Amino acid sequence: MTDPADPGPPPDRTRALLAGLAVLVLASAALAPLSAGRPANQIPIHHDPGEGAELAEPTSPEWEAAPAVTVALSSAPSSVPAADSTSVPRAAVRAARTDERLYVRLSWADPTADRNATSPRTFADAAAVQFPVNTSARPPIAMGSTRNAVNVWYWSASEGSEELLAGGPGSTTEFRNGSVRVATAREDGRWVLVYARDLRAETPNRTSIALERDVDVAFAVWNGSNMERSGRKAVSEWYHLPFGPGPQGPPYETILWTVAGLAIVVATAVTGAAVLRTREGREP
Repeated sequence: MTDPADPGPPPDRTRALLAGLAVLVLASAALAPLSAGRPANQIPIHHDPGEGAELAEPTSPEWEAAPAVTVALSSAPSSVPAADSTSVPRAAVRAARTDERLYVRLSWADPTADRNATSPRTFADAAAVQFPVNTSARPPIAMGSTRNAVNVWYWSASEGSEELLAGGPGSTTEFRNGSVRVATAREDGRWVLVYARDLRAETPNRTSIALERDVDVAFAVWNGSNMERSGRKAVSEWYHLPFGPGPQGPPYETILWTVAGLAIVVATAVTGAAVLRTREGREP
C-alpha cells in the first residue's frame, strides 16, 4: 500500500501542466492592457447606419452616442508677435460616420463670439481640422511638407468654411470647389462646430479616407478677442481616427480570449490530475 505521508514527487505530466498554466496566466496579464486600454491620442468613431442628417446638426442628441475626447491645445511655434500667448487650452472632439460621410464635432469654451474682422485690430474666432493627404504616412504637423501635404478644413466666424491644401508653413492654397460643410452653434458660452465631408475624395490632393486604415488628424483654434490670427493659434498634437483594426481590433481580442480559454482547460486538467493522485494515494 502507498504511504499517504510520502506521496513522492509529482508526475512529469502534472509538472508540465503547472508550468503551462503559469505561462498562460502571465500571457493573459501581459495582453490584457493591450485589449482593454484605449490607445493614446485616439478619437473613437461612432458609426451611424443612417444618412447622417442629425449628425450634421451640432446640438443634435445623436452626438451623445459618440465618445467625447478632451484634446489638449498649446501655442504653436511661430514668428508672429506674442505667438505663445493663446487662450484656449483644450477642446472637446467627437467623431462619427455613416457609410458615405465623415463628421467631426469640435467644441471649445469661448465667452466672446468674435464674428467680425473689420479692421486691422479686430480678428474673428476660427478653427481648423487637419488631415494628411497621404494617410499612410504622418507629415510634419506644422502644415505638412512638400513630400506629404495636408488638407485643412478651416472655418472662420466671419467668412465661413474653406478647404485648403498646404505643403508647409505659408503654402496654403484654397480649393475652388470646397467639399467640406461646416455647421455652427453657440451653446453655454461654447462654440460647437460640425465638419462634414464624403469619406472618399473624388479629386487629387484631397484626403481620401479608406475604412481599413487609421487616419491622423489634428486641430487648431483661434480666439479673435485675444488677437489670435495666422500663426498665433492654439494647436493639438496628432491624434488618429481608428478606421483600421488598431490595438483594440479583433487580433488582440481573439488572442486574449484564446489564452483565457486555454488557461481554463489547463487549470481543469491540473485539478483533475491532482484529484486522481489523491485518490491513488488513498487506495490500499
